Amino acid sequence: MNAAFRCLAEGGFEELRMRDVAGRAGIDHSTIHHHFPTKQALIVAVVDHATGQFGSTTPPDGSAADRLRGHLTALRQKIHDQPELHVVLRELDLRARRDPELREIIASREEGWRASLCTLLAEAAAHGALTAGVDPAAGAELIIAAVKGASLAGDRADDVLGLLERLLIQV
Repeated sequence: MNAAFRCLAEGGFEELRMRDVAGRAGIDHSTIHHHFPTKQALIVAVVDHATGQFGSTTPPDGSAADRLRGHLTALRQKIHDQPELHVVLRELDLRARRDPELREIIASREEGWRASLCTLLAEAAAHGALTAGVDPAAGAELIIAAVKGASLAGDRADDVLGLLERLLIQV
């Protein structure tokens, strides 16, 4: 799975061949099929690995506004510290537009993030910390889109996500 992740990070789906992944992992080509019977199974493992790295980006304590700020800060840090993670995620997003099965897999993993953001934004709104007129569901979509976009231009992530924070959270 790590070898497949590296292949995607370095060359996209064009470079994701089971034989190359096996070689990079230092195993025989037939051995990889024991763990991942299909290329799609390997891709699902990469999706799970990549999306699993975001499980602890929202602080558990503090006000909703503080937790949202903490979440956006953690995402900015991940964009800076792990640019290859975001390259892989964007590659998967692009491929999912043409691959209905992959689109469904990614959507199911992303749904937890979306639901968590909606809950956090609704809580912030209930406490008067969310900018007036911001619908939590639309705000969640805005955050997801901004994070994905900012990850494509990592040198601007601080500015983009900082601005998003200032626009969403009442001071």
